[in-house]
Amino acid sequence: MFETPRQLPLDLPVEARQGAEDFLVGPANDAAYGLIEAWPHWPDPVVLLVGPEGSGKSHLAAMWRERSGAVAIQASELDERSLQETVLASGPHAVLVEDCDRGRLDEHALFHLLNVMRTRGHALLTARSLPGAWGLVVPDLLSRLRLATLAEMGSPDDALLRAVLVKLIVDRQLMVDAGVIETLLTRMERSFAAAQRIVAALDHEALSRGRRITRVMANTVLQGMT
Repeated sequence: MFETPRQLPLDLPVEARQGAEDFLVGPANDAAYGLIEAWPHWPDPVVLLVGPEGSGKSHLAAMWRERSGAVAIQASELDERSLQETVLASGPHAVLVEDCDRGRLDEHALFHLLNVMRTRGHALLTARSLPGAWGLVVPDLLSRLRLATLAEMGSPDDALLRAVLVKLIVDRQLMVDAGVIETLLTRMERSFAAAQRIVAALDHEALSRGRRITRVMANTVLQGMT
């Protein structure tokens, strides 16, 4: 008996939809979502959006950037030069600084930015952890960050995780058999990041086999990821 040859899957980019209508709200992110929706009526000019990998921080940040017209910059690219030439050059009333706890961080530049935005507009900062875990050495910066309004995103409940799985599958235009979602929910790690990894692995497996996604395939993929 000859085994059906496996196809070589192409690693094509997946365009995730990040409109306001595409954001899935549940107990884990309801407070953060409400704060973004409340802009510009924030309790503080600076908001710190904290959540684990894949929790939807970038999606919320993209929604806020679209609404506010914010200038966006990665925290690792922020220094005094970029602050003056890019971020503050046009006198923005809103600035988005992403991934503040990843890579190099120019603490003095960030401190300067926060001081400016407290009198000029609003700043949204994203990170996976609270500022106390960033290893900051400038005490005044840590004090400023602790004054910011904190919006935390937690782990999803089953209803939200189910909705996230469906969205990821739809984004990739995958065909799945009935019961696949429940099979995944029963055995997977309870996190958004795990949902992203699993759906990506299912997509790869389905493409390589040239088949739709079944419960058997889902179990095989899950076993291979443990």
